[in-house]
Amino acid sequence: MLEVREVPDPVPGPGQVRIAVRAAGLNFADVMARMGLYPEAPRLPAVVGFEVAGLVDAAGAGVTSPVPGDRVLALVRFGGQAEKVVLPAEQAIPMPAEMTFEQGAALPVNYLTAFHSLFRVGGLSRGRSVLVHMAAGGVGIAALQLCRTVPGVTVYGTASTAKHEVIRGEGCDHPIDYRTRDYASEVRQLTGGRGVDLVLDALGGADWRKGYRLLRPGGMLVACGFSNLATGPRRSLLVAARQLLSVPRFSPIALMDDNRGVAGVNLGHLWGEPEMVMGEIEALLGLFREGRIRPRVDSTFRFEEAGAAHERLQGRGSVGKVLLVP
Repeated sequence: MLEVREVPDPVPGPGQVRIAVRAAGLNFADVMARMGLYPEAPRLPAVVGFEVAGLVDAAGAGVTSPVPGDRVLALVRFGGQAEKVVLPAEQAIPMPAEMTFEQGAALPVNYLTAFHSLFRVGGLSRGRSVLVHMAAGGVGIAALQLCRTVPGVTVYGTASTAKHEVIRGEGCDHPIDYRTRDYASEVRQLTGGRGVDLVLDALGGADWRKGYRLLRPGGMLVACGFSNLATGPRRSLLVAARQLLSVPRFSPIALMDDNRGVAGVNLGHLWGEPEMVMGEIEALLGLFREGRIRPRVDSTFRFEEAGAAHERLQGRGSVGKVLLVP
């Protein structure tokens, strides 16, 4: 159950700043936390949300930057879907002057996930091929735009037919309607049976096995989500059990014999690597300033409409990012 609650404004301590939130991102992790399917979620009742954009409105002792009035975006470890958020000052990142608050809130989780998956983990380079699942979603759109920054990359993307024109415009060379076609057969046909170099899979379960089998020698499957766990409006232990039982087991010996790799990406487990995360955010902001990436906002809901926002995201109807605003 989602509801708006009034609580006292948090007060920043030494080394902290407070952000007056103008927009907050909604992610599948929030949906899964609501359904009790996200292991790291705080005990309910809790405020979810991993990313915000807004104005610094207070600073604790010892903080020299940012200062009240600065426009910033930030990653937070839950608690982002609130009017006021307190966090360490170094986690509040100045926004480019031309970036809107909506774009700022749409960038951190989706673009970091895509960037980290494609470049640090997947080693994307000129002339390679990529299969992006949920290509019209927040991470999917980010991945398409980032693939477009590398010359000669061929992108295959799964999405319903109604979204094909949009994802073509974002850089998808070969849209595939997963609802009417077997995407694995389509990819094999389109690649002449060779498969792809990289698979970004936020679906999980049996799709991880299918993705692995689509890899060329030297290819990499990057698991970056498990949205197949949340297929209905409420938690289903039966669905969850079936999905977990369908997760493939990868043997190091088989990986050697196949010359393929499997990796995972979970931003929630990278809090201990601030230099890595901040470096990747700075790279993304550089691409934004150059006009090479541009967060696409699907829809914006008021906090009081959070239930509808969850339905929009979970129902796979969104194209780009779903946001919440105070």
